Amino acid sequence: MEKFGQPLPEDTPTRVAVARHPLHPMLVPFPIAFLLGGLASDLAWVFTADTFWARTSLWLLGCGAGMGILAGIAGTVELLAVRGIRHRAASWNHFVVAVMLLGVSIVNWLSRLGDAAGTILPYGLFLSSLGALLVGVAGWMGGKLVFEHQVGVGDDDADD
Repeated sequence: MEKFGQPLPEDTPTRVAVARHPLHPMLVPFPIAFLLGGLASDLAWVFTADTFWARTSLWLLGCGAGMGILAGIAGTVELLAVRGIRHRAASWNHFVVAVMLLGVSIVNWLSRLGDAAGTILPYGLFLSSLGALLVGVAGWMGGKLVFEHQVGVGDDDADD
């Protein structure tokens, strides 16, 4: 089978799965939602100065970093366990951007532990915005891996 004149990879089925459903894509919506929600609650704090939004950001960023670590573990195991994924530059690009996102998210969360509202301007808002940008880039790269390179998609999925 070919796509755009190139043979589809035969060696990229998922190895980290629950009932043949890849675990990494099941986990990534959580950090995406939490981290984008962190940016939204930062902006709500900027406009209202209500400390509720600062505490909300603290929790969203902490949950986003924690779930991002879990999704990252699943993705890293997948990357290292499957030769067809490991041998693609696009996989490593996605990995590097995702690690950068985790780093930014963890620093953003940790910087707020002592004073949730005091660090929002200017650094917290900047880090939340950078995190949102990295979420978009990592998501775009991850989508390319699935839809263009067929990563995590195997022939055994066709009989569902």
